[in-house]
Amino acid sequence: MSVPPVVDAHHHVWDLAVRDQDWITGPELAPLRRSFGLADLAPEAAAAGVTRSVLVQTVTVAAETPEFLQLAADSDLVAGVVGWTDLTAVDVADTLARLRELPGGGSLVGIRHQVQGEPDPQWLLRPEVLRGLAAVAEAGLVYDLVVLPHQLPAAVAAAERLPQLTFVLDHLGKPPVAAGGLDPWSADIRALAALPNTAAKLSGLVTEADWAGWSCAQLRPFTDAALDAFGPQRLMFGSDWPVCLLAASYGQVADAARELTAGLGPDEQAAVFGGTATAVYRLPDPQADLRGE
Repeated sequence: MSVPPVVDAHHHVWDLAVRDQDWITGPELAPLRRSFGLADLAPEAAAAGVTRSVLVQTVTVAAETPEFLQLAADSDLVAGVVGWTDLTAVDVADTLARLRELPGGGSLVGIRHQVQGEPDPQWLLRPEVLRGLAAVAEAGLVYDLVVLPHQLPAAVAAAERLPQLTFVLDHLGKPPVAAGGLDPWSADIRALAALPNTAAKLSGLVTEADWAGWSCAQLRPFTDAALDAFGPQRLMFGSDWPVCLLAASYGQVADAARELTAGLGPDEQAAVFGGTATAVYRLPDPQADLRGE
């Protein structure tokens, strides 16, 4: 039986010759202080069986999203782009419409903001932000949540207020893997998963663990909690490359995800490694042509 193609639902690229990544500071992040492009990613993805991917924003710079859309237009690997726009602007809907008209604009599948960097834990519930999120929903896009554990309650409240918008939780909300404590993170995860308009990514966990000594045993309580809360039909694999390189290679991250989901049935594994991302982000399904759809 053939192995279903894998979707990497979360990776990045950046070119330091184009703009600085000002979040890469300190000696511990030194391995990331270089440019990473699709040419670097492609052989790693192919070796892991990945045939399609979702390219996710890195900085709150409007010019990055058109650049990513152009990359998608020129790439067989990038099937979707999660970009950035200022959610507090009054013309969010117009901006999203303009992005859709650009080369590669059909690959725009979602929007993300670095909520993890906002000092206000209630930032997602500000009226102007909720208005912007409603525009994202109206445009038929998904909203990626990149939050820290203490910001999860606001994410739950936002998802409750906007049932028409699908919220995708990046990196499982960055749980305290290194510290080993599940609560209150696990309770907040269950509250978010109780809402039908939510999904989550099995991504970014190795960098929340002990970079030098992580193991699947250290990650398993968190992935098991997520599987119990969301189920495989609302979970998706993401590499978080190249950020993952701080702790693990692309292949090691993919292998860990497979080990952590080894107890699932074939259909459930197919969901985590492609089906969920394809459905949530409405990615083109190359298998549809083979089926005559």
